Amino acid sequence: MDDDFGTLLERHRREIRVHCYRISGSFEEAEDLTQEAFLRAWKGRGGFEGRASVRTWLYRIATNVCLDALARRPRRVLPDELGAAADPAGTPAALDVPWLGPIPDAALDPASIDHASIDPVAPDDTGAAVVERETIELAFLAAIQHLPPRQRAALVLRDVLDWSAKDTAAVLETSVASANSAVQRARETLRARLPARRAEWASSGATTAEEAELLRRFIAAYEAGDPNAVAKLLREDARAVMPPYSLWFDSRERIVAALRTSMDARSPHFTGWFRMVAVRANRQPAVATWVRRPGESGFRRFGISVLTVEYGLVTAVAAFETASFAPYGLPETLSE
Repeated sequence: MDDDFGTLLERHRREIRVHCYRISGSFEEAEDLTQEAFLRAWKGRGGFEGRASVRTWLYRIATNVCLDALARRPRRVLPDELGAAADPAGTPAALDVPWLGPIPDAALDPASIDHASIDPVAPDDTGAAVVERETIELAFLAAIQHLPPRQRAALVLRDVLDWSAKDTAAVLETSVASANSAVQRARETLRARLPARRAEWASSGATTAEEAELLRRFIAAYEAGDPNAVAKLLREDARAVMPPYSLWFDSRERIVAALRTSMDARSPHFTGWFRMVAVRANRQPAVATWVRRPGESGFRRFGISVLTVEYGLVTAVAAFETASFAPYGLPETLSE
């Protein structure tokens, strides 16, 4: 009986992990929150009465695990929320704050290998449609981080999972009126922080031929250390953030000016030589990057950069230097 119940729980691990990621804004934290939710579910299996589905029961447990965690830390951010855009000649300073982070598309796909258990996710996962929705992109996740935890949870339950007001209120242990009010306030905040047209930030979930060609040119430009080639791929008002560093840039001009220094082998600020491969994260085009610094013989992990692409140009780059390569199935180092 216990084995059957454990198998039933595991069918939903992927979508519960995505739920925890949406609320927390961190893939690594979502792994821990999911594990805690499953542990609570396992310990409380004797009290499961079957009045709701196991899936609904798990979502309730996971939501409360997330709310407990959010009560202990501030919201996750990106550098452009902490101050003004930087001078390209500025010196990067790493900040120890809770940063928003990416999630690999492999963790969103029903056929993926589950990173926590290293077991295949059941192909008939009933939450497949839920995690395919657009509300996994960085723009959405950055916006909902501005919501108080209970508003954030209410919004995800209502607008992402399509739960009823009654069920949402039950999870949050509040009245239906209060749950509805929380959702309305959350929607007002999102309207102020997201593009007016949803299509501007929604993703098809697959790399288009146009995006693939853009990624090819983006990778070639960086590997060649050619800031002029990078400039041709950026929209004039492109933005670049680089957690855990506080500096960020708000235009193609500033991004390219910074690259002219970091890509110049004669400069004291030379970063090194890059190797890149195309990946996907948050249902957006992305690249994994390794760097070989002066005096080193091989390339080591540098980070995951998530791109926002509109009308054939890059409008935003979020370069996460601390992102692990393991969820992407990539090695930490490359030889020459």
